[in-house]
Amino acid sequence: MPDALTVALSVDALGPRLTGIGRYCLQLTERLPVRMGASNISYFRGDHWLDDPQALLQDNWRPERRAVWRRQYENWQRRRKLQGTIVHSPNYFLPEWAERGVATIHDLSVFLFPETHPAERVRAFEQGFERTLARATKLITDTETVRQELIAMFGVRPDRVLAVPLAASTAGLKPDLARLQGLDLRLDGYILCVSTFEPRKRIAELVRAYAALAPAIRARFPLVLAGASGWRNDALMTEIEAAATDGTVRLLGFVDEPTLGALYAGAALFVYPSRYEGFGLPVLEAMAQGAPCLIGDAACLSEVAKGAARIVQPDDLDAFANGLLEALEDASWRCAASTAGRAVADTYSWDKCISETIEVYRSAAR
Repeated sequence: MPDALTVALSVDALGPRLTGIGRYCLQLTERLPVRMGASNISYFRGDHWLDDPQALLQDNWRPERRAVWRRQYENWQRRRKLQGTIVHSPNYFLPEWAERGVATIHDLSVFLFPETHPAERVRAFEQGFERTLARATKLITDTETVRQELIAMFGVRPDRVLAVPLAASTAGLKPDLARLQGLDLRLDGYILCVSTFEPRKRIAELVRAYAALAPAIRARFPLVLAGASGWRNDALMTEIEAAATDGTVRLLGFVDEPTLGALYAGAALFVYPSRYEGFGLPVLEAMAQGAPCLIGDAACLSEVAKGAARIVQPDDLDAFANGLLEALEDASWRCAASTAGRAVADTYSWDKCISETIEVYRSAAR
């Protein structure tokens, strides 16, 4: 890697409770310095520059307080020194001061399903997204599905955008299954869904389909819901709380990484019914830990799963409930799906993702 190639990486997606985009950003901060040299990578969040981006993972992180004029002057000086540096935003938007750079576009759900997003986010995309597209030298998507959507919807030249798949951070990790006991869960004895609680994920449809199963099935396989609270979910949370009264629906909320790995590894079935995704990282993470997967009919989920998951139509309650029941009762399929899922997960790697990302940087620098 030539020393002349330097990168300024936005780390606004990092925080104590990582989403899928945050997990992607964390991998960039951990692996790019190893591949490119630490002195060739700088990090910023808004108008703050950081020496250690992983400090953002701590609950008590606060930006250093400086007078506004001093911060503006220091930022101006730093940006002057960044002449020729590739600015990379892993979270859609290039900063306004970046005249060129690379932006990762994870999905187009704000445009395809605006009703599933907060109004302020929709406005932000309407006001700033196309400005980023115009200034970005190169664009990255997580899947070919979203790459084709970006080309079709916004007229992006195909040579400007490359699909760079993500990978499972859980791959190769040995789970601490003893954590299941602390959650009162049995190995191979529950259904798992890991997701942000927001409308696009179709968690309400999952809860309703699960409620349609026979009581004996629900007693044998409780439904475990893990993930951070999102937005527009008041009705959803009320529905989950009502379903949880008999003890067969368990709402864990956000869980730490070791617990998440154990949950994936111990699940009889992982269910991800999302209406639309840019990648669907939880599916790949579940596969890497051997969980058989039942996924919604979103195109990119099929692309990522490569035939190793069963597909259901979550908007059809009867079909969804039947899909759950058939998967739970078909032990031979679950065994085969576990093996197939691990094999699929092994075809993805963060090393490959980083290598392809660096190639995008090189192309943008030409």
